[in-house]
Amino acid sequence: MKNIVEVKNFKIGFGDKEVIKDLSFEVKKGEIFGLLGSNGSGKTTTIRTLLGLYQPSGGEILVNGKKFNPENAEVTIGYLPEERGLYKKETVIDTMVYFGRLKGLENPEDWSRKYLKRVGLEDKENEKLEKLSGGQQQKIQLGITIMSDPELLILDEPTKGFDPMNRRLLMDIIEEHHKNGAAIIMITHYMDEVERLCDRALLLKDGVARAYGTIPEIKKKFNNKSLDQIFVDIYGGGYAE
Repeated sequence: MKNIVEVKNFKIGFGDKEVIKDLSFEVKKGEIFGLLGSNGSGKTTTIRTLLGLYQPSGGEILVNGKKFNPENAEVTIGYLPEERGLYKKETVIDTMVYFGRLKGLENPEDWSRKYLKRVGLEDKENEKLEKLSGGQQQKIQLGITIMSDPELLILDEPTKGFDPMNRRLLMDIIEEHHKNGAAIIMITHYMDEVERLCDRALLLKDGVARAYGTIPEIKKKFNNKSLDQIFVDIYGGGYAE
């Protein structure tokens, strides 16, 4: 299976602090890849460099074999940041239709209303986004992320703050896009999501890969412990390299 993302000897720092230290990994086309680690481990920095927002101080990050350029990208990317970036003074439907037109949807109104019904927000289409709860806003932002069926989805804490029912709903939506051929990079602190969804994963600590491979490979390396326990061991100092 070909790679859609290749990270080769990637290094980056800010001021005197080195955030990522010689990191290498691949994301294969059509797989769900878990990018794991505690806050400050370098996950979001890696994603922002992939998107061209930061420049590496060493190595390279490639999308489909090339440095990503949004102006002439060969691969369509949908990015769901952890921070919500919606126009909160606008209505739900106006916001979704606006982004749908930017992404070239033929019938953004129809697509948006079908999605709102799917996630239980059909009665909120004329509400201003600032009136919605954080979880409801996250559902809208996920819809905007997936509406053009991107080939690569990057999801930063997509189910953060959701109750179990809504977490399952969003994971179902993510799985549907995977089955349609999308590659997905998912940043999450929920190890049950990794167990359910991810083909392979990488666990970062202090900008260094501490575990990398398929989920069974990672578990085997750590004496078949659960992913939760592996995470605790790495961050709690229980694992000696």
